[in-house]
Amino acid sequence: MAEIEREAMEYDVVIVGAGPAGLSAAIRLKQLDADLNVVVLEKGSEVGAHILSGAVLDPSGLDALIPDWKEKGAPLNVPVKEDNFYALGPAGSVRIPNFPMPPLMNNHGNYIVSMGNVCRWMAEQAEELGVEIFPGMACSELVYGDNGEVKGVVAGVFGLEEDGSYGPNTEPGMELHGKYVFLSEGVRGSLSKEVIEKYGLQDGKDPQKFGIGMKEIWEIDPAKHKEGTVTHTMGWPLGSNAGGGSFIYHLDNNQVYVGFVVHLNYKNPHLFPYMEFQRFKHHPMVAELLRGGKRVAYGARAISEGGYQSMPKMVASGVALLGCSVGMVNVPRIKGNHNAMLSGIAAAEAAHKAIAEGRSGDELHDYEVDVRTGAIGKDLKKVRNVKPLWSKFGMVASLVFGGFDMWTNSLFGISLFGTLKHGKNDAEATEPASAHKPIDYPKPDGTLSFDRLTNVSFAMTNHEESQPCHLRLSDPMKPISDNLPMFDEPAQRYCPAGVYEIVEKDGKPEFVVNFQNCVHCKTCDIKDPAQNITWVTPQGGDGPNYPNM
Repeated sequence: MAEIEREAMEYDVVIVGAGPAGLSAAIRLKQLDADLNVVVLEKGSEVGAHILSGAVLDPSGLDALIPDWKEKGAPLNVPVKEDNFYALGPAGSVRIPNFPMPPLMNNHGNYIVSMGNVCRWMAEQAEELGVEIFPGMACSELVYGDNGEVKGVVAGVFGLEEDGSYGPNTEPGMELHGKYVFLSEGVRGSLSKEVIEKYGLQDGKDPQKFGIGMKEIWEIDPAKHKEGTVTHTMGWPLGSNAGGGSFIYHLDNNQVYVGFVVHLNYKNPHLFPYMEFQRFKHHPMVAELLRGGKRVAYGARAISEGGYQSMPKMVASGVALLGCSVGMVNVPRIKGNHNAMLSGIAAAEAAHKAIAEGRSGDELHDYEVDVRTGAIGKDLKKVRNVKPLWSKFGMVASLVFGGFDMWTNSLFGISLFGTLKHGKNDAEATEPASAHKPIDYPKPDGTLSFDRLTNVSFAMTNHEESQPCHLRLSDPMKPISDNLPMFDEPAQRYCPAGVYEIVEKDGKPEFVVNFQNCVHCKTCDIKDPAQNITWVTPQGGDGPNYPNM
């Protein structure tokens, strides 16, 4: 095929992803120098379309970026008024008192928000400063310079043939070059994954760990609604099968965010994370809250859980990784948006300094130092042992020893455990199906619990069916030849959108990929035991379209 010719546009900084990290970087760059040319490329159909809304936001990142955010109308309208923690059993619950909790677990001063709306507001602030934002522009390739540095991205490729080739109606996209490229794609972004592998950025670090977070937005009976209430649970229904827990956040307008997280280092391939979520809603405490209400939205995404010891090197020549592309979630707090914003600020300040010195295409060492020694590093270092303690010893040990470790870190800056290792990655943690019993899940009742395909329709996800499948199998035979006999092909269950099926054709099992259902959670890229599935960016605008709530 002849060399593809593309138009190229030159910028000072090219930012991939209009989430809290990318938008913070863009805003800070223009605050520092209004003459810098900054572009943000967003694969969603609009800013916020791929942001799974519903979070408790620590405003420290926003305070540092836009101190007068209240006066500017930021959509932080529901302050947290009440914190609840429960350990659940099959039919009851035990309230965990707040007073033994380390101070960092206190949600006083935080806000229940739609991060989709927060990002839409941040995009408005960025555009007012002169940032160019292009939604519906998926970045499918990196562009490398003569010395091996990252010098840009390819964006806006549309109309590929089903086999991935260029056809008569293909739009080849364009190259956007920058003195520096920031990757703020979120968890397990395809370009970030390429950079980490190409430059060995994970070498010497613990493997990154992940969870799958599923979330529904419900409108409930006004009599049951308690605006500003935050509830977290652990225990049932997961028990010893997996780590994880739930959250229920009461925002305004009689709405609640109901979410469920399953740590992806579970051993039993029969585990069905989505059905654990659906079963959870039948717990008496939760069912009573939701009964008489209606679900209005659904979504899912992977969550980075490795924390301090799993963060890769964040810079290579010409490129920096921001936010969840690195993994900056404080696991016990279930918060990462504040750190994403702070990482964007730090990267912007490092790039501004470098450009002012006449540099380009080198490593932004100042950014790496800022993240590891500044507010982000301090936040994550305090909680670095909670996840490995849970993984090795279970929920109770995590509560007792993890809580103790957070106290000693908070008060004295030390840990009696040192820094614990995570060990295996999540794919390697999966054990043969023969070592575990199948799990019998109740059938969804259509009122409190729902089948996957019905729920996926509430994610408003869409993919052009004639485009290439963005879920690529390294070996198309492995799902049947390896994963099915060894692991009962767990892709049938770990995907929260029903993308993968085993069907019978001519008396033989066949692996089917329904990529149109994909909500871009990346779980398959993470959990597949054979590491045979790679998630790549589909064409711009495709994927979920989460509501403006």
